[in-house]
Amino acid sequence: MTDPHAPIRSGIPEHGRVPKYYAVKTRLEAVLDELGEGGLLPTERELAATFEVARETVRQALRELLIQGRVRRKGRGTVVAGPKLEQPLSLASYTEGVRRQGRVPSRHLITLERLAADPVLARELRIAAGDEVWHMERVLLADEERVGLESTYLSVARLPHLERDFAPDSSFYVYLRDKAGLELMSADERIETVLATPREALLIGTPPALPMLLLHRTSRDGGGVPVERVRSLYRGDRFSFTTQMSKK
Repeated sequence: MTDPHAPIRSGIPEHGRVPKYYAVKTRLEAVLDELGEGGLLPTERELAATFEVARETVRQALRELLIQGRVRRKGRGTVVAGPKLEQPLSLASYTEGVRRQGRVPSRHLITLERLAADPVLARELRIAAGDEVWHMERVLLADEERVGLESTYLSVARLPHLERDFAPDSSFYVYLRDKAGLELMSADERIETVLATPREALLIGTPPALPMLLLHRTSRDGGGVPVERVRSLYRGDRFSFTTQMSKK
């Protein structure tokens, strides 16, 4: 009978030849556990000397740990990362999801502008092509750490006073409910993995090669009329998504 704790289940291939970077990564994971969240790792040069490997081997191991969210860059060093933020796939806002985990959500406004809707956007919002829409782009933060970038499109005719009445660093869903009288009741959402563009990577503060989770959402009110189309980009090393399922 196969031992469930056999090395193959830890990522070691059947032929038993373990790549050097993977062996270093495994040893580094033990170091991370000892250091704990926020602990500063030794430099690449020091790690290479400790493990008796080339610096590029250490660099590759650290790259994988970075992608997995086990470590993060801080200044010119590398520290042990905390657990990933778990965001529910629901109509709850980003604010609610982050607060439930004891973190402080905030946002930084990049853009709030009026645009003419192209045919695709107009169809998704059920407005005429050329009608004005709001485009609001905000960097998402948790405990002042940049973790995502959100672009929201809305009909200007439906929310004519958005620029005047909405505080861009606050929850947009609370604004919709409390000030605009709109309750989001359903949504279509699609998730895919992408790489950030150079501009997006700069705004979020990540390397361009870091995988991102991209969410496309169209939300509707109780009458089934679309209210928003949202494109949300989340850091793959800092976020995971959860949902509840049941068999009816």
